[in-house]
Amino acid sequence: MLVLTRRVNESIVINDDVSVLVVEVRGDRVRLGIEAPKDVTVHRKEIYDAIKETTPGKPEKKPKHVRHELADVQ
Repeated sequence: MLVLTRRVNESIVINDDVSVLVVEVRGDRVRLGIEAPKDVTVHRKEIYDAIKETTPGKPEKKPKHVRHELADVQ
């Protein structure tokens, strides 16, 4: 796992086409802005896990793009 430190209005770029911006830090909550192509799905981790659990017949495989928790960190 790569761990980065960013401040408000600083960002990271993933795969040349996904940008994650730190919008706000308030206490222990972080708001992130995500710019990604329309064909890249972005979900909070708990939503992604729920989708995987409720999708019958889908083989287990790792996501091609960033599809994990990128929204509010709680």
